[in-house]
Amino acid sequence: LLVEDEPSDEVRIQEGLSAGETLLGLYQGIPATARGDSYGIGPTVPDTITLFKLPIEEAADGAPEEIRKIVAETIWHEFAHYFGMEEDEVRFREATRNQGNSRS
Repeated sequence: LLVEDEPSDEVRIQEGLSAGETLLGLYQGIPATARGDSYGIGPTVPDTITLFKLPIEEAADGAPEEIRKIVAETIWHEFAHYFGMEEDEVRFREATRNQGNSRS
């Protein structure tokens, strides 16, 4: 896990972000489901999950409890990508997960 203030210009371009968009987190690597038998042979860059501090703080309006909640949700979201889930599936599972939490 890495923490950076905000997405770099390179990440913004890579992710196709417009001027008003940002990211809370980013998984970079080869999902576990896409790794073949030769994974790790030769130069293999470690997978990373980067949390972007300033956008998280802004989304939480600086409230410590909300920051903790957003960080936990962002880490869950990015680990889902590590396990091979595409964005649509991650968002569906998040919605399902959040519905279950609201019934408690």
